[in-house]
Amino acid sequence: MSASRVRHRARLKPVVRGEQPRLGDRYARYPRDLGESEALAAELPRELARTAALQAALSAEGTRSLLIILQGRDASGKDGTVRHVIGGFNPQACAVTAFKRPSELEMRHDYLWRVHQAVPPAGSVGVFNRSHYEDVLVPRVHHTISHDTCKRRYREINAFERMLTDNGVTILKFFLHISRAEQTKRLLERLDNPRKNWKFDAQDLVERARWRDYTRAYGNALSRCSTSWAPWFVVPADDKTVRNWLVSRTITDTLKDMAPRFPRVDPAVLKVARALRGA
Repeated sequence: MSASRVRHRARLKPVVRGEQPRLGDRYARYPRDLGESEALAAELPRELARTAALQAALSAEGTRSLLIILQGRDASGKDGTVRHVIGGFNPQACAVTAFKRPSELEMRHDYLWRVHQAVPPAGSVGVFNRSHYEDVLVPRVHHTISHDTCKRRYREINAFERMLTDNGVTILKFFLHISRAEQTKRLLERLDNPRKNWKFDAQDLVERARWRDYTRAYGNALSRCSTSWAPWFVVPADDKTVRNWLVSRTITDTLKDMAPRFPRVDPAVLKVARALRGA
């Protein structure tokens, strides 16, 4: 398959608000209509270069920002996506925030407090490795918040994200969807690899036992919180190349729609330039 055919077909569709996304294992696998994985791998560097060029214009423009949210089960590839896709950005105008368990101070604030502080300023790209969505996932699965509280948080999150977009923050949300078999494979690879086994946490196995509960929690969060101003995308992530391609392509398409432009040159700068040329 040619690169142009790949570009034409490789598109993610946003989750439709109010509809349950397809989160069965078969939807995590390689979408064969994308063609050969090798074609995607060959095109990815060029796609990342296009994204970097658009980021440069966004940074120079300095009036808007882009927030990318990555969610997924353990071993779904959030770190890998940051490394292979976000790693192509200029780090001077990009910040990655990994949200861990909240600290004692954070627990004394509302659940959106620590998130709001990490929202990217104008002219930059921000990436959340996990996010405020943890607060409608883990507590719901473990029954530490009620159903009514969870529904209220969906409304609060939608309002929060709408406020951000009204103030110049474009939001993209990716759920990296892996199958149970692929998660097993990756967890075993972590255990067997001295460079990765530090990432293994026995708690991962406890959470894995709640697979169906998490599937339901993710489905509800994506369905309730995929909006026109902050859409959710389900990324089939069993194949890492496909994952990277689809995330990168969606980011590029979004930046193109934002159409950032380099500012016009200040007349005073042009005057200096003419003086230098005449020197």
